[in-house]
Amino acid sequence: MSLEHISQLHSSQSPLEFPDSPLSKMARQPLMIGLFLPTQTGGFSQSLLQRDTRWDFEYNRRLTLQAEAGGFDFVFGLQQWVGKGGFGGEQNYRENFLDPFIATVALAPVTTRMVTISTVHVLYGNWHPLMLARFAATADHIAQGRFGLNIVTGYDPREFKMFGMEKVDHDARYERAAEFAAVMDDLWAGVDNLTYHGDFYNLDRAYISPRPVFGRPIMVSASASVAGFQYAAKYSDIVFTSSRSGAPYEKAIQSIPVITAEIRGAFAETGRTGKTVIFPMVICKPTHQQAIDYANEIASQPDRESIVNYDGRHKSGDAQGWLEHVPADRVLGGHVQIIGSPEEVADQLEGLHTAGIDGVQLGFYDYEPELAYFIEAVIPILERRGLRVPAVAPSLKK
Repeated sequence: MSLEHISQLHSSQSPLEFPDSPLSKMARQPLMIGLFLPTQTGGFSQSLLQRDTRWDFEYNRRLTLQAEAGGFDFVFGLQQWVGKGGFGGEQNYRENFLDPFIATVALAPVTTRMVTISTVHVLYGNWHPLMLARFAATADHIAQGRFGLNIVTGYDPREFKMFGMEKVDHDARYERAAEFAAVMDDLWAGVDNLTYHGDFYNLDRAYISPRPVFGRPIMVSASASVAGFQYAAKYSDIVFTSSRSGAPYEKAIQSIPVITAEIRGAFAETGRTGKTVIFPMVICKPTHQQAIDYANEIASQPDRESIVNYDGRHKSGDAQGWLEHVPADRVLGGHVQIIGSPEEVADQLEGLHTAGIDGVQLGFYDYEPELAYFIEAVIPILERRGLRVPAVAPSLKK
């Protein structure tokens, strides 16, 4: 791919260049805290232990308001494409799946401070950067500068086939995504009508207005590869990464410092700065033993068929995250599994921060009560340790 086409395009300002932008305010937290929304059947845990976690919009709206009132900074929506029955099993894991772009846009007006981050597979189907640039600019106005766009390229061959396509090679996907992002960036800069003829996209006197509130939407990318980090260093404000060494905290922490160093190195080469976030699944109870017992109870009731099917999906792709994750990790879920008393959970979150992680988007097994307990028991510890600055939290809206 020739970089000559992209080099002719204009760049918009990052929201981080505006001190009063929602992203800049969020980035001033020593450890940003977000919530990974369970907008799909089963959330992120393939266990059959009874719980009240739901995928529907009303439930996720309540969670978002609960998190905002508790001082959280952002919510994040996952995107996947699955067939009838999802990944199967007794719960038809992830068959119901709210679209994260529409869901996060809908959440913005019911919140006052929360950043809402969507996910879009930009290479699937007939997405064009002109179309998404306008969609995202509109979403950013609805959210008053609090809208985030997580650009992903896909890795599952079956998802590509759903859109009548063959899977594109790993690094080539990021080359195409780079042109897509660069074209959107020019459109958001709005210097003039854009006429552009690239390797993948063509535009003739294209223009969008109004432009985003703070230069452009908050740009996010999810990756654990060199090519993904190089893309992020040019086009992203936040990198969502994972552990390469397994999900249990003691294993995950072995690879995370290396990953965050790679990300910082990629950003250093472009002269930009970015933030790194990861997805911990949190099991927190008043005592260590209670947390271990609860985690074991969750693990004792695996939805085996869905785990086998999900593992098959992962192995059929070429994602470079989760290299040493095993199917058993899926019962509880998460890229990192944090289990313990409030002090122990705070210790492990502090360990992630020390390893170079700037933020966490948390998951829970039974979301509402466990989120409430985290806010009550863990957030004050993080504030005492200087990892969190108390946010001005709005009251829960009805």
